[in-house]
Amino acid sequence: MAMEAGGAGAGAGAIPVLILKEGTSRTKGREALRLNITVAKAIADTIRTTLSPKGMQKMLVDPFGDVIITHDGATIMKEIEVEHPTAKMMVDLAKSQEQEAGDGTTTVVILAGELLAKAEDLLDLGIHPTVIISGYRKAVERAKEILDEVAIKVDWNDKEVLKKVAKIAMGSKSVAVAKDYLAELVVDAALQVVEEKDGRRVVDLDNIKIEKKEGGSLFDTKLIQGIVLDKEVVHPRMPRRVVGAKIALIESALEVKKPEISSKIRVTSPAQVKEFIEQEKKMLAELVEKIAATGANVVFCQKGIDDVAQHFLAKHGILAVRRVRKSDMEKLAKATGAKIVVNVKEITEADLGYAEIVEERRVGEDKMVFVEGCKNPKAVSILIRGGEKQVIDEAERNLHDALSVVRNVIEDGKIVVGAGAVWMDLALKLQEFAKTLGGKEQNVVLKYAEAVESIPKTLIENAGHDPIIKLSELRKAHSEGKKEYGFNIYTGEVENMLEKDIIEPERVTRRAITSATEFATTILKIDDIIAAAGKKFEEKGGKKEE
Repeated sequence: MAMEAGGAGAGAGAIPVLILKEGTSRTKGREALRLNITVAKAIADTIRTTLSPKGMQKMLVDPFGDVIITHDGATIMKEIEVEHPTAKMMVDLAKSQEQEAGDGTTTVVILAGELLAKAEDLLDLGIHPTVIISGYRKAVERAKEILDEVAIKVDWNDKEVLKKVAKIAMGSKSVAVAKDYLAELVVDAALQVVEEKDGRRVVDLDNIKIEKKEGGSLFDTKLIQGIVLDKEVVHPRMPRRVVGAKIALIESALEVKKPEISSKIRVTSPAQVKEFIEQEKKMLAELVEKIAATGANVVFCQKGIDDVAQHFLAKHGILAVRRVRKSDMEKLAKATGAKIVVNVKEITEADLGYAEIVEERRVGEDKMVFVEGCKNPKAVSILIRGGEKQVIDEAERNLHDALSVVRNVIEDGKIVVGAGAVWMDLALKLQEFAKTLGGKEQNVVLKYAEAVESIPKTLIENAGHDPIIKLSELRKAHSEGKKEYGFNIYTGEVENMLEKDIIEPERVTRRAITSATEFATTILKIDDIIAAAGKKFEEKGGKKEE
């Protein structure tokens, strides 16, 4: 549709002025708003059935035929190929939740869809989008205050609490059979890499390296107090196991560099060629001597190691690995205490790191190098094993979720009761808050509370129970002050879920509420969708024509 404008006092004979390029499509006003809301509701309905351990799984098939079977909201949102801009914004919403809180991606998408569905009801009542946005903003501020009131403070290093949180994060996933075993690994890994920065605790998940190898079962998954590299030792005559390893981390290549300026050298006799080769050998021998003189018996090199250098390293009994990724070099430095050396000629004993053992081992069909027994490592590894690729891929996603929620509790020291308890608490207290407001904003906040209540409602539905009966039971329990009561999806009863250890980080709920509200208010502000004309190409006589 072309946007037209006439001149001042334009009459019947006025010439229209084209503002938008021909072929541009435009949707305006309430039609644009309702279209966006419809898209958001459709995405939310797609993902709704996956919420809770009793939720369904999605099978995603990519254009190459690769299959992903998953329960994880973040993965589903990332893998589905959406076209509409609102749908793309919802994918970004899920990614943001995953990055900030590590869990609650399904929740944030459902809540965003519900907030817009309730906004549609309010629009039908003749309430202007600006009033709805104002009411939603007041509601989210009050919701954050309520979370501060209901959150339970815990000791950041209480391993039992951290394990419970990790198990809940994995309980709805396919690794649930091994959740007790894996939760122990996750908690130990997270506590190992805690650091103090600017007076606060920080757990950088980049310092927990996750490696995967097919074979064995999930119970063969191991936490290594050090780093695992998917690499082999470079030379057959090098040792395959070094005890009491003194480790050198070298960034530059162990080979003779070619001159930067290209030049020609006239060779007049075979002796000169021999001299060149001998000189190259001598230079490499000196580099290796320099490394060996520090007492190093293990070398990790970020770039290549020349065949001649490999020979000299092997003669000195040094175990060497080449082409190690930069990120892995940084993790090795944090784990072993070594400093990454740029210029080999300047290496000293003070630059070396330590590990009790460095060993090449066969894992499945491949060889891997294990750097273990580091003193108080600030980077560790988890090696995931499993029967097939889909199992270990899903296990990796689940471990990331578990590590994220454990990180949240370590950093914040706050939890809330799961199983819909915290959401019902929020809904009832928001209804009370609505009564303090006047006019249309009261209606808006009441609708916001209904949207919040949709989370426990979805939990009940996905468990196969009647949402009307069970939701009223849950509402009654909370109105009697039983704020720890939630819906037990396994028994179908409304009971004290804190006693059942159903807990989750407060950050997940806070982030979900904040992000979903921001998304909804952004969509409600849009009253015009102007889409550029799509280019169409047709094949004619071997040429593409526009």
